[in-house]
Amino acid sequence: MVGFELGSVPFNPDGWGPPDSSISVPNQISNAPFGPFSRSDKLGRIADWTRSLSNRPGSNSKQNPTDAAFDFSGDDSFATLAADEDSSFRLVDTSAKSHHHGGPHRPKFNPRWRFNPHHNRSQLPQRRDEEVEAKKREQEKERARRDRLYNLNRSGTNAGQRRESSVFKSSVDIQPEWNMLDQIPFSTFSKLSFTVSEPEDLLICGGLEFYDRSYDRISPKNERRLERFKNKNFFKVTTTDDPVIRRLANEDKATVFATDTILSTLMCAPRSVYSWDIVVQRVGNKLFFDKRDGSQLDLLSVHETSQEPLPDVKEDINSAHSLSVEAAYINQNFSQQVLMRDGKKLSYDEPNPFATEGEEAASVAYRYRRWKLDNDTYLVARCEVQSVAEVNNQRSFLTLNALNEFDPKYSGVDWRLKLETQRGAVLATELKNNANKLAKWTAQSLLANADMMKLGYVSRVHPRDHFNHVILAVVGYKPKDFATQINLNTSNMWGIVKSIVDLCMKLSEGKYVLVKDPTKPQVRIYEVPPDAFENDYVEEPLPEDEQVQPPTEDAQGAEANGAANEVVEEKEVTTEAAA
Repeated sequence: MVGFELGSVPFNPDGWGPPDSSISVPNQISNAPFGPFSRSDKLGRIADWTRSLSNRPGSNSKQNPTDAAFDFSGDDSFATLAADEDSSFRLVDTSAKSHHHGGPHRPKFNPRWRFNPHHNRSQLPQRRDEEVEAKKREQEKERARRDRLYNLNRSGTNAGQRRESSVFKSSVDIQPEWNMLDQIPFSTFSKLSFTVSEPEDLLICGGLEFYDRSYDRISPKNERRLERFKNKNFFKVTTTDDPVIRRLANEDKATVFATDTILSTLMCAPRSVYSWDIVVQRVGNKLFFDKRDGSQLDLLSVHETSQEPLPDVKEDINSAHSLSVEAAYINQNFSQQVLMRDGKKLSYDEPNPFATEGEEAASVAYRYRRWKLDNDTYLVARCEVQSVAEVNNQRSFLTLNALNEFDPKYSGVDWRLKLETQRGAVLATELKNNANKLAKWTAQSLLANADMMKLGYVSRVHPRDHFNHVILAVVGYKPKDFATQINLNTSNMWGIVKSIVDLCMKLSEGKYVLVKDPTKPQVRIYEVPPDAFENDYVEEPLPEDEQVQPPTEDAQGAEANGAANEVVEEKEVTTEAAA
């Protein structure tokens, strides 16, 4: 070993360094670099032993000259000592692989690193000491915490804090005499896959009006008021009440019958949060999927997959139930307003099977399509399209649906400010807050073989006015491309349907109900009496003209709102007296 003797070091009571400049520096340390500093200077690293590592060729790291008082990068004497001491040292990296955001600041270098002067750059752990084990335990705890939060958010067990409790109630009252046969977790649905051949059209009923292409040029600057179409009738008929499906069943055209609304609910079940139910009837060798009268399937969910809580009061205009009714009205009116008013209409094989003579039905065409599930099982579904477009003498089917904005403070994105400049951000927010609804619309478009799906962006005139709305934009997408964009796999969709059909085909004749658990990601199957749901009373929403206009918010509080209500009531009495 090279010897090193430290000469006499005189004491300097007045400061740092030699007490007198006339004193010469000993020869032993005459070549050591020295950085003068005062008592007020903040010291970093006295000696930077990693400077040679960061300054090697090809390194882009920038070293702060104030980080170290001594720089030994130009002196190779210490490298010779290290080589003689141990030539098998390796660069040991004990830093954690995961990034801890918001944690304590980590130093730029790890003092446990050892540099091999023989340019061996392999990084191998030399030993698993307590620090490495502690960091591994921290990573495991962090991963377990994330998994626990994810499962809580997906299952809804913390729904009381995250969302209002009324949303997480079962869509149907489970009776004690019902017999639960099975429960299927959503985790098994994600592994299913089934490929179906191209379907065939058995029949097309109804009539379609042409799409008005001027609505594609709407922007928030030239918005259009949403109109109300009270003279047109919209039909939400279940499977077994459809006369066409009854006729096809009597002709043995298939063994399984359903509607596109019911099929899309099954296909997108893993994305659902709210509870829903589907009635299953096994009659002979045939299977019918139905919905109850006034079921939640007739409405449109709003803010279903969002983490922001909605008001817990059902009568509030921003509660889940009120928003569902409002979204259903908006969707119906939008689908009729964006059509041409020239009276031109396309008719198909048969008229609307649900409209009586002289009754004006909304623009809709019902496509009865048949899919082959296996050699013995065929499925017939009634699929809907709302409009038709003609480009270069070629006609294409369109589905029309509307997204609705009720209050920007819930979504965090103001459509009037972002639709023109950041339309992708608006759509991404809707995909986060309404993933299930958009997936169901896409599945319905694929089932109906629509060439284009039009999405309208409809917003309230004022956040507290849920009667008056404006159309801010209309965007068209191809269903297959949009399905790829939202990660909707058609093979998985049909795999879910096929597994449910196979499961129900093994049941004996009778009536059953599939219920989405309100708090867990799973579906339960109950055996119910034959007369179940036949005498259920359903509270229908009030027509728009009979609903009471909500009072506007005033800075004066509840007293001002009460005074405004009295003025409104006085005006209504005066109007009735004049009439």
